[in-house]
Amino acid sequence: MPVLVLDVLKYAFLAILYLFVARAVKAIYVELRPQAAGGGAPKSSAKGAARPSKRTKKPTRTVAVIEDEKLKGKTFAVDGELFIGRSSDSDITLDVSYVSSKHARLFERDEKCMLEDLGSTNGTYLNRRRITAPTELQRGDQIKIGRTIMEMRK
Repeated sequence: MPVLVLDVLKYAFLAILYLFVARAVKAIYVELRPQAAGGGAPKSSAKGAARPSKRTKKPTRTVAVIEDEKLKGKTFAVDGELFIGRSSDSDITLDVSYVSSKHARLFERDEKCMLEDLGSTNGTYLNRRRITAPTELQRGDQIKIGRTIMEMRK
């Protein structure tokens, strides 16, 4: 009987090991595959043009890069939607291997600025806490993606 138990444990271990390796290969493939020409989220959407105009003009929200070798000091306006990632079609391109192609996005919802992690491998951090769902941003909040730190300004 112990031989049978050992055989079952051996095959169970091999199955778990196989699943782990398959999952790791899939994650690497997803990160390294080239972006399809029609794939990914568009930079500007048609629904943004269909929004009714507002009588009062809201102040433009901005995010400033406060720590990065190449982008330090640059400011980006959050107008509708802003994608952050390693992909060249991202609005904020972070050329670092541990940043996902489409890592995170900043967007506006109900007059609030929101931050969302797009399923990145290494995570998106807001004020030193990893976020798992769309989270509202306030002035002064710090966003960390890889070694890059950005701050909400307006």
